[in-house]
Amino acid sequence: MTRKIAVARRLPQPVLDKVAQLGEVLLPPTEAPLDGAGMADLLRDADAALVTALDRVDAEVLAACPKLKLLCNIGVGYDNIDLAAARDRGIVVTNTPGAMDDAVADLVFGMIIAVARRLPQADAFVRAGKWTPDDFTAFGLGLDVSRKTLGIVGFGRIGRVIARRALGFEMRVLYCDTTAAAPDVEAELRATRTDLDGLLAESDFVVVQVPYLPSTRHFIGAPQLARMKKSAVLIHAGRGGVVDDAALAAALEKGTIAAAAVDCFENEPRVHPELLDCPNLLLSPHIGSATPGTRMSMMALALENLATGLHGGTPPNVVTG
Repeated sequence: MTRKIAVARRLPQPVLDKVAQLGEVLLPPTEAPLDGAGMADLLRDADAALVTALDRVDAEVLAACPKLKLLCNIGVGYDNIDLAAARDRGIVVTNTPGAMDDAVADLVFGMIIAVARRLPQADAFVRAGKWTPDDFTAFGLGLDVSRKTLGIVGFGRIGRVIARRALGFEMRVLYCDTTAAAPDVEAELRATRTDLDGLLAESDFVVVQVPYLPSTRHFIGAPQLARMKKSAVLIHAGRGGVVDDAALAAALEKGTIAAAAVDCFENEPRVHPELLDCPNLLLSPHIGSATPGTRMSMMALALENLATGLHGGTPPNVVTG
């Protein structure tokens, strides 16, 4: 019997061709994102499915899919999937860790430099014709990055790659995590473990890089932002909901912190309206993995998970969290 594989997004044709080698491909009727009913219709007769981090697969969807046994997520985050409901139904869920580490770390440092040196404002300043020979200080000053203190909240794969980037800027690195890194890792990355309060109080730049879980919702809220330096910058390129967007908007408006850069939001693609009014905030549309090489690596890893699972093996990246 031919296995049926649902693909929630119209992926590049070479990827779809490889999926077709594993079974019959089920595609959505249009390129528009699927709502719950549409997702249930697509997955209803599928034995396996490829979805992205933008595709919500909740308990109601899973209840409509009695044949589904393998759910392969193209992305490291999996809060788009009701993991408990999948486990109850014996559905194996996989993700693609490691494929996007460099891309996210590059984005984080791009955000650090862009916010510190006020690059978006500088671009607008020049385009508006405000740069004149009369006063070379008219634009104002930015912040130093080199030899400052970088605090990393969440010291997993991506957090450590970010710390490695910081070596080139001679930054002091603090990190906060439930588990301490091995001594040789700390020595290599010149990173020191501390608690969250200490990290927030001492850091010039705070990078939030923890997964979204019920326990980490609004992990960074008003009390945490109040512990940061007034000159500090918050960088959030992890998962929406870990930072309280409303609290961040208030902190930026009140001058509790100097600036921020955000690549993910609690209800994306909707953005909290008060964030849109913050001139000291850099926004981007969840582009942490948005390079051709990274996206292809993620899809290749998802295909490996899919093929291994369909052939009766244990996929290399089963979600256990």
